[in-house]
Amino acid sequence: MRRPVPVLTTVSYVYILLSMSASPTPKGQAVQAAVLRCTCFNLRKAARAVTQMYDESLRPSGLRATQFSLLMLIRGMGPVRITDLAEEAVMDRTTLKRNVELLEREGLVRIEPGEDARVREVRLTPAAEERLAEALPLWRRAQARVTSELGQGRTDRLLADLSAAVATAEGSQ
Repeated sequence: MRRPVPVLTTVSYVYILLSMSASPTPKGQAVQAAVLRCTCFNLRKAARAVTQMYDESLRPSGLRATQFSLLMLIRGMGPVRITDLAEEAVMDRTTLKRNVELLEREGLVRIEPGEDARVREVRLTPAAEERLAEALPLWRRAQARVTSELGQGRTDRLLADLSAAVATAEGSQ
């Protein structure tokens, strides 16, 4: 026997909406206040917002902010061991390897054995150099926008504070 499907009436729908938007309990308010003051939550929230802005700026190049950053790190470090790249990017090796393999599938990096066959090195391809040449002016505009909005002093302090946050987190491990 088929059961009838419950129908939401306007009254029950409004009741659900009102109960969802009701003020949190004092305990709920305390939890919400704690989350809003949580360093991790706020760093991740800021990172998402800034990443979205950089992604939008870099869109014409076909690169995302994360890809651009990794490619620029590889470019700056030269042929680099995956372990060293993971350490510099403060990423776990498995996550970095997935990201690098995606770049390899797109023809932007090559992963090759290093001097020691157990070690894998990453190097840019000519296609990556071309893509970076296209992306760099777009990145510079995004960077200038952030610096303009925050001001040079706040930008410098922010970068110093973020470096200190990384050092603090690494020191606690």
